[in-house]
Amino acid sequence: MNFIVIGCGRVGAELAHHLFKSGHQVVVVDANKQAFNRLHSDFRGRTLEGEGLAENVLERAGIREADGLAAVTNSDALNAVVSHAAREFFNVPVVVARNYDPSLRGLIETFGLQTVGSTIWGAQRVEEMLINPSEKVVYSAGNGEVEIYEVCIPEEWNNRTLGELLDQLKECRPVALTRAGRSSLPEAVTILRVDDLLNVSSTFEGIGVLTARLSKKAEA
Repeated sequence: MNFIVIGCGRVGAELAHHLFKSGHQVVVVDANKQAFNRLHSDFRGRTLEGEGLAENVLERAGIREADGLAAVTNSDALNAVVSHAAREFFNVPVVVARNYDPSLRGLIETFGLQTVGSTIWGAQRVEEMLINPSEKVVYSAGNGEVEIYEVCIPEEWNNRTLGELLDQLKECRPVALTRAGRSSLPEAVTILRVDDLLNVSSTFEGIGVLTARLSKKAEA
């Protein structure tokens, strides 16, 4: 597949390397020629010096044949405009824009673009690890607004039902239950056993409530 990476900062250089190592054709665009020094020594994709917003630069990068474009500069405005142009005027099938400054996230979202905010996501992950180290994040959707967590059922909840555990917990929904290495789709009437692994889809607030509930001894 053919990909264009706009911006050769740390994120852009790492992304370009991963795409190249996966066997894709990659063109990296940056206005600063020195930025290409960040690329891995074994990177064999193309580099193109120029403004990512310039139509002639995008044409030279092969945007009309591109399967995807990632705008990952440290300018949210540039990322938004380049991504919007790639999608609306050049019909690039997949476009992703980086959100650098959390306060400007709305700028990119107004264009209806797929957005990755590494600052927001990273801060939330660190917070989760500090506050709830027993939780294991299996999958993170969007920018971490909803994640799939894996929690272990403690002895206090042995022989209680899943419905009791998740009662009135609207921001936490069951995904799978694994017992003795075998997974199933749990229901409200499912009886929990100690050391069951429960996967739930939840917001950060929801998993906090669930963790607190698991840590309390169930009433008889």
